[in-house]
Amino acid sequence: MQLQSAYLLVSHGSRDPRPQVEVERLAESISEKLGCLQSNSKTSLAQTGSDQMRDRSGLQPLVGTACLELAHLPLHKQIEQFGEYAIASGFKNLQVIPLFLLPGVHVMVDIPAEVATAQQAFGSDLAVEIRPHLGSHSGMARLLANQMIYFDADIWILLSHGSRRQGANQPVETLATQLGGLSAYWSVSPKLEFQVKALAMAGYQQIGILPYFLFAGGITDALAQSVEQIKQEFPKVSFHLADAIGSSAELVDLILDLTKK
Repeated sequence: MQLQSAYLLVSHGSRDPRPQVEVERLAESISEKLGCLQSNSKTSLAQTGSDQMRDRSGLQPLVGTACLELAHLPLHKQIEQFGEYAIASGFKNLQVIPLFLLPGVHVMVDIPAEVATAQQAFGSDLAVEIRPHLGSHSGMARLLANQMIYFDADIWILLSHGSRRQGANQPVETLATQLGGLSAYWSVSPKLEFQVKALAMAGYQQIGILPYFLFAGGITDALAQSVEQIKQEFPKVSFHLADAIGSSAELVDLILDLTKK
């Protein structure tokens, strides 16, 4: 495997330090996986006696992180800083990977605008390309299903932050259907409480709640508190709250697959 691009993971940003710690861990895992793929490729070429045994690029994996909001610098400045380091390291291409689950305004408008501004600063020295956002990967349903196997629930509610942008929540509806459950949203309707009430009235006794969030943070904390309040309202119903998606080998594979699309 020849490394042709540096990679920059772009997250939303949070005042809670936990998501950024997880993003950094994810970047490290991706870098390690790229290094392993590169090493395996060299070994395979050596075993076949190929004259291409030596990686022409000679580049080591370069994976960085940046935040759209709540950072010390605007995103285009973060891209410029990382891009200059990528150029100095020998890269001619930079792939920006939005770690966003919904195609909302951030993905469709804000990030492209910031990338376009950064590209102007690089000129022809570095080509910056935005990859599809994480939530667009078809493997998300499988990744979420892995979160569900640890609980004995009769029905699941997939809880997303939600977007006010028209059509942006359709992927959540599709995922919920694939998982055999319902959708609910933190910021828009239908809210979790509404869906829980409907399911309880329909006679469900074991309700699972699956957070459609990458990492634990302020919202998942608030969600846990909300579920405790809901339990008081529906004492005859058992609720099972799964964890956020979290960093995993499966998530690393999905992200690397996005770089090939």
